[in-house]
Amino acid sequence: MKVFIIAGEPSGDRLGGALMAGLRSLRPDVTFQGIGGSEMAAQGLESRFDMSELSVMGIAEILPKYRALMAHINETADAVIAAKPDVMITIDSPDFSLRVAKRVKARSNIRTVHYVAPTVWAWRPGRAKKMARYIDHVLALFPFEPPLMQAHGMACDFVGHPVVAEPVATQDDATAFREMFDIGDAPLLMVLPGSRRSEVAKLAGVFGEAVGLFAKGLPALRVVIPAAGPVADAVLAATQDWPIEPIILDPRGVPREQAQARKRAAFRAADLALAASGTVSLELAAARTPMVIAYRMHWLSFRLIKAMALIDTVTLVNLVSDTRVVPEFLGPDCMADKIAAGLAQVLDKPDAQKVAMDLTMERLGRGSDAPGLRAARAVLDRMG
Repeated sequence: MKVFIIAGEPSGDRLGGALMAGLRSLRPDVTFQGIGGSEMAAQGLESRFDMSELSVMGIAEILPKYRALMAHINETADAVIAAKPDVMITIDSPDFSLRVAKRVKARSNIRTVHYVAPTVWAWRPGRAKKMARYIDHVLALFPFEPPLMQAHGMACDFVGHPVVAEPVATQDDATAFREMFDIGDAPLLMVLPGSRRSEVAKLAGVFGEAVGLFAKGLPALRVVIPAAGPVADAVLAATQDWPIEPIILDPRGVPREQAQARKRAAFRAADLALAASGTVSLELAAARTPMVIAYRMHWLSFRLIKAMALIDTVTLVNLVSDTRVVPEFLGPDCMADKIAAGLAQVLDKPDAQKVAMDLTMERLGRGSDAPGLRAARAVLDRMG
């Protein structure tokens, strides 16, 4: 069995590595070609070019590299057609992978599978109809997505979210973390200002102000920030004048497993978290850490997104659990006084989110087979 598999960013590489491992366990004769990173390389993939060349976001960043990206799209489509695989699997990165799929489908009958459904439930529902012209099968991370894809003629299977397969720290790990940083029994607030420099730049200031206001009622408060490697220096610089000096977990120069274990221990040790909007809410739910979500953007962007949005919350825990228990402060509501009040409210009732967090993990596949194996099984079952 020949598989051509494509990922364009680290999150997709992790999904791809798990899917490849699942396919290998079910079909030992499988061979792979394509594009990926270290996780997929560990499963035997020799990437056609460095995956980082595809990790470009934003119009200003894409324009200077547009010709190179288009060349990679055409080169990859040609390679797929020449390889004549039994199936081509593209993983997220729709600006690249769906353009490849469109070109492949226009010139062949190669079966196309896309892993990670577009967020048509949030905005731009027309993307599903457009995608159905060249995608045969979708692997979905969320249980409410299959009907939205199936309505446009694509096969779609919910295969579980990768967060449910990630290790979770124990209480002993949390206790050891508190001892390591001399936190003791003090209240511990985790702050997660984003994994992109633009997010840190927009959020670090208002998050620092919110921490200061929140700390007025909690003089013993400690703060921890697990910084993402690419923004660790930005986080260090942006928090220099915070009213409470945070413990910054800088993963640079630390073995990956050690850095990940320390981060997981911090998640478990924290009493509550203030986080930028994004998938980090699912990591917090897995650790059962109550949270407040906040995000700031240009007022015009916020107005446009709000006008197009099909949902009344952006927090995945709220969406998956079909509750609204996680407070969120977005756009003009992303103000220090409002965030501080939200943190105080959550700390006053720390168990109020626990049922929704547990339900979220259950609905995302906790307790079932690992998502990579489920995804592999879905690919093979649909091929007949």
